[in-house]
Amino acid sequence: MFSDRGINAQLHWIIAQENPPSIAHVCLAAIAALASYLIATLFRLPEAYWAPMSSLIVMQLTFSAALPVAVQYIAGTAAGAAVGAATDAYVHASVWAFAAAIVFIGFLCVVLRIERSSFRYASVTLVIVMLVPRSTSAQSVALHRFCEVSIGIAVGLVLFAIWQRVALRLSVKASEASSLG
Repeated sequence: MFSDRGINAQLHWIIAQENPPSIAHVCLAAIAALASYLIATLFRLPEAYWAPMSSLIVMQLTFSAALPVAVQYIAGTAAGAAVGAATDAYVHASVWAFAAAIVFIGFLCVVLRIERSSFRYASVTLVIVMLVPRSTSAQSVALHRFCEVSIGIAVGLVLFAIWQRVALRLSVKASEASSLG
């Protein structure tokens, strides 16, 4: 009824063609997610789950690609948090102010020629700061979100960098051993 060719054609979007995860990468991502979550809870951040999410987002790339994405992610989160907190402080609970803030962030990204992904991160942060009901102020939510995301990104990048060095050393040792043998 089903041919292998038909199944493969349906799964070609899922099956890794060039960059499948390794067991080491999966384990490293789990360690980064756990470590960033524990650090965020250590600082008593109210939504510590944003830290492991940020770690996992950054670690789904190669290290050389992760650094620019991390910078965009932090910059976008900072912009969204700042604009959301300021907008909420001056025009509390207005859907029109929210829409204007999205447009403002977008225009700012256009004028400064900032990557589209930074605009996406800024907009998502703005939504969280302005639209998610909380018992605390938008300024507090904005600060917490920035800290949670930054912890996650920092932990992910640090562990990624350490792993890169370890993998390089293991590769060099294996190469030396094979040339001697």
